[in-house]
Amino acid sequence: MESKIKSGPIAECVVSLLVKQETMSQVLFEDGQFYREDKLVVGANNRSLRYGDGLFETMKVNNGQIQLADFHMERLFSGISLLQFECPSYFTADYLKNRILQLVHRNGHAQLARIRLMVFRGNGGLYDSVSHFPHHIIQSWTLPAANHLWNENGLVLGIHRTAQKTMDVLANTKTNNYLPYVLGALNAKKEKWNDAVLLNAAGRVADCTIANLFAVKGEKLVTPPASEGPVLGVMRRYLLEFCKSKGVDVYEQPLTELDLLEADELFLTNSSYGMRWVGSLATSTYCNTFSSLLYRDAIRPLFNAFKG
Repeated sequence: MESKIKSGPIAECVVSLLVKQETMSQVLFEDGQFYREDKLVVGANNRSLRYGDGLFETMKVNNGQIQLADFHMERLFSGISLLQFECPSYFTADYLKNRILQLVHRNGHAQLARIRLMVFRGNGGLYDSVSHFPHHIIQSWTLPAANHLWNENGLVLGIHRTAQKTMDVLANTKTNNYLPYVLGALNAKKEKWNDAVLLNAAGRVADCTIANLFAVKGEKLVTPPASEGPVLGVMRRYLLEFCKSKGVDVYEQPLTELDLLEADELFLTNSSYGMRWVGSLATSTYCNTFSSLLYRDAIRPLFNAFKG
């Protein structure tokens, strides 16, 4: 049966309402209040905008629960201490976890979502911060169901050579000064890579733009240690602990470009997709014999643990 509303003011009104429903703004959480996502929440004098003065966490909500929440909160509060914020008594891990869950339910994202929690200092110059209060913004976005699937086709990696990771106390924290990763991501997009490997100041492997990197050689699994400058990823930590508990030969030691090119397998880890195997880097190609089994034994049960 054809619709009786073919054209005219009524039809235009219906279309307008449908468009508004589809584009309706989500909400974010900022310093104790929920706001429309398009609300301007920082000004030109903000120190995070001026100096990158802050840090962030990227988390995953799976079936109404924050995946590896304790690991995320440990890393976040370690960074907050490093950057010398002054937290009020209510600003705790439980406070932040509760606000995250409130946000995803309000946005309809509780089934499967990516969360970004940013903590930053407020207004002021380099030497005259108004305060050291941990201002904070939480945002959420839905994730596709494919996020929980093993990648059938291996990722294509390249090596970024313009910017290098430092090997200092800030290197392991996800600070708001993320320029090496920004340049790496631009490089990857231009070259049509799925991700880019970042090198440290010594020319060795640090990590990738959105993931940590593991290499498999024989029966040995290796990832760069903290001293090499990678962000200390939550999924990286989970896999290291899992492998050690299962008697897998896993090591935190430096990796060179040659080590990557001569590896049997490479795979990436992050808190969103868990693991992704790498199919090629430069002229080298890789299999996924070990990594697919590790995904089956370590990552899939983690994802499924949150099912109702």
